[in-house]
Amino acid sequence: MKKPHPGYPSDVSDEEWAFAAPYLTLMSEAAPQREYPLRSLFNAVRYLARTGVPWRYLPGDFPAWPAVYQQLRRWLDAQCFETMVDDLRQLLRTAQGRPAEPSAILLNSRTLQSTPESGHRAGYDGAKRRKGSKVHIAVDTLGHLLAALVTPANEQDRAQVRALA
Repeated sequence: MKKPHPGYPSDVSDEEWAFAAPYLTLMSEAAPQREYPLRSLFNAVRYLARTGVPWRYLPGDFPAWPAVYQQLRRWLDAQCFETMVDDLRQLLRTAQGRPAEPSAILLNSRTLQSTPESGHRAGYDGAKRRKGSKVHIAVDTLGHLLAALVTPANEQDRAQVRALA
């Protein structure tokens, strides 16, 4: 028998789950092939993202890591998180009396130093004198994320504008 989930700081609250569940439900909750509740799978993904532990170090009170990974791939392939963030951004802008769609965006980038495991993904940023990856982001004037792109650090910022826009 699986021990009960003790609750982690990364667990989704009832209010957060009420918002997120419609975006994450790709098929009926009562589907016969569903072995684990979606909320448990989502909590496991949040735990992994928050703690940074390897997949195989996922605590035993969460669903098995292959099931969590498989469900995360389904969510990513269906672009559930992009849709959720976009709707949340529009909701926040509307709540502040702004139009749902921004009229201006800000572009920025940051170079993150890599580890030896990065291998071919890392590039050298001569301006920062750092080997790693570069994170390019687009935000609205309120600071809400519109788009993000990760490239090797040697990629020019101006070459990423089209992908971000």
